[in-house]
Amino acid sequence: MATLPNPLPRLAADPSGHALGLGLPAGRLIDATSDGPWHEPLLWHAEDRAAPGGWAALSGARTSGLLPVLLDVGDTQNGPAEWELSPDMMSYPGDHDAEEVLAEFWEAYAGAEAGADEDHPGEDEVVEVFGEQPGPDGTFAPYGPLRPGPADATAPDADPDARAAEVADSLTASGSWLKDPRLALVFARRSADIPAVIGWTGPANHEGDMARLCAVLRSWEDRFGIRVVALTFDQLVVSVAAPPTTMAEAEAVAAEHYAFCPDNIDQGSRTTLREYAEREVLNEKVWAFWWD
Repeated sequence: MATLPNPLPRLAADPSGHALGLGLPAGRLIDATSDGPWHEPLLWHAEDRAAPGGWAALSGARTSGLLPVLLDVGDTQNGPAEWELSPDMMSYPGDHDAEEVLAEFWEAYAGAEAGADEDHPGEDEVVEVFGEQPGPDGTFAPYGPLRPGPADATAPDADPDARAAEVADSLTASGSWLKDPRLALVFARRSADIPAVIGWTGPANHEGDMARLCAVLRSWEDRFGIRVVALTFDQLVVSVAAPPTTMAEAEAVAAEHYAFCPDNIDQGSRTTLREYAEREVLNEKVWAFWWD
């Protein structure tokens, strides 16, 4: 983890963060996990709804190793104190290879039928229950059962942190789909690590160790300038400073999205990789993921 000492415990006696050079609004420290209180705070979040400009106002926290993220406390699962955070289940993102993680999930979800079993039924069973489904040539075109290599990095059209602030402002503005976003601070080495650091379990039905998915987020940080901007109980939103600008680039990234979060296509409104690439990836400044 980061070499600096975690400054979050200091906020218990200094709620405004004055000693850290901050001027925080009223907030609370969260140490609640699925197994009881953690040995130190996992995060701080504001008590009041976030507003545009709030993200930029926290920029000084980075010098203490604290990184911003929006947390939506307005859903039926309420806020992070009730999200069953499980930091003890997480490994370290740097111990995993993003390409290996993506290849494993692509094979499991888009791979050949040969591995069908009780948990992953073959084509005959699927057709019997759900009717004829799009085959790999349709759903996963232009690829198929064999996943392509990693998508090439694309040129940034904005500074990654500036793009993150822009997206955060849009998510906290009137009319945002987030119900009740709160500004939060997490002690993390890099933005991509935030979900694993707090023990977020949104993708638990897909992957129990969020650090493996954070390894992919780290890779996207490097190639596409992403930042983790928002979390709900089961959704992850990232800003994108270097979005794909051609369909070929977007399709390669869409394949990675499918391995990372199959529900985006399997249970989403974009039912093929090409449609998803065109509507959700191409030139898009925001990528959102949801796990059932």
